[in-house]
Amino acid sequence: MALHYGFTQLPNRRLFMDRLQQAMAQSQVQPDYQFGMLFLDCDRFKLVNDSLGHLVGDELLLAIARCLEGLIQPGDTLSRFGGDEFAILIHPAADLAQLMAIANAILTRMSLPFHLQRHEVFINASIGIVLGDRTYPSADHVLRDADTAMYRAKASGKGQFKVFDPAMHAAVQQNLQLETDLRYAVQQNELIVYYQPIIDLTQRTITGFEALVRWPHPQRGLVPPGDFIPLAEETGLIIPIGEQVLMQACQQLRQWQHDLNHSSLTISVNLSARQLVQPNFLSQLDHILKITQLNPRFLKLEITESAIIENAQTTAILLHCIQERQIQLCLDDFG
Repeated sequence: MALHYGFTQLPNRRLFMDRLQQAMAQSQVQPDYQFGMLFLDCDRFKLVNDSLGHLVGDELLLAIARCLEGLIQPGDTLSRFGGDEFAILIHPAADLAQLMAIANAILTRMSLPFHLQRHEVFINASIGIVLGDRTYPSADHVLRDADTAMYRAKASGKGQFKVFDPAMHAAVQQNLQLETDLRYAVQQNELIVYYQPIIDLTQRTITGFEALVRWPHPQRGLVPPGDFIPLAEETGLIIPIGEQVLMQACQQLRQWQHDLNHSSLTISVNLSARQLVQPNFLSQLDHILKITQLNPRFLKLEITESAIIENAQTTAILLHCIQERQIQLCLDDFG
C-alpha cells in the first residue's frame, strides 16, 4: 500500500524512483546500458473533472492507466505520480528511436475517445522523453529533465512529445533568473514607458500616443517585450507593471497637454486580461485619474479580444463601468 497509488494500483513515485535508481546503478556496471523515461501529463484533464465530476475523472485515470500498461513491456515500470501525471521507465532502452516509438503509440491511442459512464471523452497528453546512461548524476536529475521536456511539449501546443536536450534546462534556468530580475525591476520601478505617436495623416498632426513598456536590463540591455511580457503574465507581475505603466502614461499625457497647450491629446494603454479580473481594478483606475488630474475622455484602454471572450460576463460588466467614466475602449489585435 505504501508503494502503490490508490485505485489504479500502479507503482507510486517512491517505488518508481527506487527502480530508476536501480537502472542507474546498472548503467554504472555496464557502460553501454541505457534506460529511458517518459513523463506524461494529460491535457485538459481538469476540464473533464470540472464538467463531468471526479468519479468520471477517476474512471478516466483508470482507463488511461490500463491503456498505458498495454503499450509497454512487462519489465518496464508504469507509475502514477499523482493527479494526471504518469511516468514510464523503460529499461534497458535500445535507443531514442525506441522511446519515440512508444511515445507515438501513446499519443495515437490517446487521440481516440474513452467511453466512460455514458460519456465519450476525448483527451490527449504531453510527453517528455529522456534517454539516460551512466553520465546522469542522480535520479532527481532524470526526473527534472523529463519534466522539463514535458513542459516544453505542453508549451509547444500539447498533444505531442519532446526529447530533452541540455538547451532546455539552460532556458529554464535563464527564465528563472529573468523572473528574479523582473521582480527586482518592478520593485525598484526600473521599467520605463516609451510613447509611440499616433498621427492624423490628413492633418499631419500628432493626435495622441500609445504607451509601450520597456525594460532596460543592467546586463542584458533592452529586453524585448516578447521575452518579459509573457513571463509577467504567467507570474502575475503584469498587475503591478500595468498599474505602473498606467500611472506613468497618464502623468506624462497630462504634462504634455499642459506644456503644449494641446488639451485634446490622447493616450492609449494596453490592459492585460489579468488586470481585468482584479477586484480592485476600477478603484485603481479612479485613483490614478484623481492623482494625475487627467480627463478620462482622453484615456484609451486597449483590450485584446481573447480577454473579453475568456471572461465574457464579468468583462461586460467591467467595460460598462469603464464606459460610464467616459474612458474610451479599443479592441486590440482584432481578428
